[in-house]
Amino acid sequence: MKPNILLTGGAGYIGSHVAQKLIDSGFSVTIIDNLITGNLKLVPKKAILKICDIDDTKKISKILNSKSFTAVLHFAGLIRVDESVKFPKKYFLYNYNKSKDFIETCISHGLNKIIFSSTASVYGKPKSIEVRENDKLNPINPYAKSKLRFENYLIKKKKQGKLNYVILRYFNVAGADSKLRSGLISKYSTHLIKVACEVAVGKKKKLIINGNNYNTRDGTPVRDYIHVSDLAEMHIKCLNYMIKSKRSDIFNCGYGRGYSVNEVIENLEKILGRKIKIEIGPRRLGDTPHVVSNISKFKRKFSFKPKFDDIKIILKSALLWEKKLKKIR
Repeated sequence: MKPNILLTGGAGYIGSHVAQKLIDSGFSVTIIDNLITGNLKLVPKKAILKICDIDDTKKISKILNSKSFTAVLHFAGLIRVDESVKFPKKYFLYNYNKSKDFIETCISHGLNKIIFSSTASVYGKPKSIEVRENDKLNPINPYAKSKLRFENYLIKKKKQGKLNYVILRYFNVAGADSKLRSGLISKYSTHLIKVACEVAVGKKKKLIINGNNYNTRDGTPVRDYIHVSDLAEMHIKCLNYMIKSKRSDIFNCGYGRGYSVNEVIENLEKILGRKIKIEIGPRRLGDTPHVVSNISKFKRKFSFKPKFDDIKIILKSALLWEKKLKKIR
């Protein structure tokens, strides 16, 4: 009998990838999504979709009573840093209050194993070259603060003996499924690789580099990019670990390698065999010069060997996805 997994935000970029990976791995997946930011096109065909808000206690209770779930993977939430600065209350409502209500409902129905989709932005402006899980947390925007508040809620509930958790702090997730079943669909993306690929296929006229005078090797910010398919695999490993061990933990999700904005663009231009139009713009508020993960903890725990740890592979898959979207339109 297939283990039943409840997954929130399965119509989103990362949630849909993990849902597909779960199905490929033999799990049965029920998705909860209100489709505010999600897209029906991304929902795996073999998943059961329930369209509702995560704080709709009545509907969530009905779903939880419909079958026995092994664990819940929680991706639902708002993710735009710029929007969170304008509407901080909205971000705490969705990323903390609604999430807390949802987990309380899960606990009341005996579902007490959770994998939470968090973010490396909880570290703020790290001083170390590679960020470790036990480094100081100093979120500098409402999005990151809302994520950290929910992390602390889970930790508190664990201490009370109410649940077990695995918190995954994502660095820069990019790329698309190798079969092009899922990728990033967003009208308001500020993600470098997404926007660069949109410029490459002619959807946008130019790529604006936000600041080229940082204290980095070429003046542009350095980030750790992880392929979404490797990230999905990390979720599967954490799920199996949680089911067997009933223990809780926190892990960074990256490759432990940084690429500057200029280096990402140069690699894309090599793939294209041509230049793309770029423009230097002002720095964005809250951007940090250098954020790279230390993932030795995850590698030690799971003997993890990523399959797509190559910026060119990430870029090629993102480019193919953007070409597919252009054809659909």
